[in-house]
Amino acid sequence: MNIKRFLKDWSLPLSMLAGACAYFLGWSLGLPPAVKEAVVEGIGYVQPTLIFLMLTLTFCRIRLQDMRLKGWQWWLLAFQAGVAAACCLLHQTVDDPSGRVFLQSVMLCFLCPTATAAAVVTAKLGGNMGSLTTYTLLINLTSAVLISAFVPLVNPTGGLGFWLSFWMIVRRVFPLLIFPLLLAFAIRRFSPTLLRWLTSIPDLPFYLWLVSLSLAIAVTTRILVHAEVTWLLLLLILVGSLAACIMQFAVGRLVGRHYDEAITAGQACGQKNTVLAIWVGYTFLDPLTSVSGGFYTIWHNVFNAWQLYRRNQPHLPTKRAE
Repeated sequence: MNIKRFLKDWSLPLSMLAGACAYFLGWSLGLPPAVKEAVVEGIGYVQPTLIFLMLTLTFCRIRLQDMRLKGWQWWLLAFQAGVAAACCLLHQTVDDPSGRVFLQSVMLCFLCPTATAAAVVTAKLGGNMGSLTTYTLLINLTSAVLISAFVPLVNPTGGLGFWLSFWMIVRRVFPLLIFPLLLAFAIRRFSPTLLRWLTSIPDLPFYLWLVSLSLAIAVTTRILVHAEVTWLLLLLILVGSLAACIMQFAVGRLVGRHYDEAITAGQACGQKNTVLAIWVGYTFLDPLTSVSGGFYTIWHNVFNAWQLYRRNQPHLPTKRAE
């Protein structure tokens, strides 16, 4: 067996498995609570740092003129906002607590913006990083507005107004998007030598993402293990998050195909910033809704692993990249 080829084909599943195993290994060691809290806090610092580096390296490969508005972007914004609004309206008609948590969970899956790491996967799949980055900026701003508007409707006891909610979300999300983008454009403009050095290892952003993914799966495993939720509700959230993932990838690719950007639109619509989704669930909605972000982490990475596997198999019949 070619070990190098095996690691390349199965890098995502192995990264996810490593994250889950790391959590259970740490749990089995019986570490003191203070040590566990320190590890969790440390991951909270390491993940943003990895994302910042990963995005800076990725954006160094994008020219400003590549970031253009496309028709599919507006269609997908309308689709995601429309489904989230429908869930919000349906939520007002349901009195059952479990039903309300389920609808909030599904709504969160559609409100959640595109993952910052989506540009890395899109590049590996042969998509358009410029279009993806443009949509990522648009959907993050849209999500901040919609979450701030819908939260008082589905969770009026939260006590957070529109502007406070909006500022909390923007403050958490946009520094990790805007600062790497500005830094990359500055490097491209003022230091061509540094630009060539940073882009000399084409897969470095992907390797950083694999490490970040392992940490995300470890956090996801921790959330799922400690979730105080009934098995029935857990199953409903599992199915709802899976259906939301399938629907968004499918609609994204379907819409993008009409603009010759099927892969890009599919990743833009389907790959989510699940760390933000988990935080929004804990902060603004019923805390149980954060479980949907954990499940979605698994679903979209499983699909990405399959896509990358197909991409790396030249003997398999594949469609053109876009």
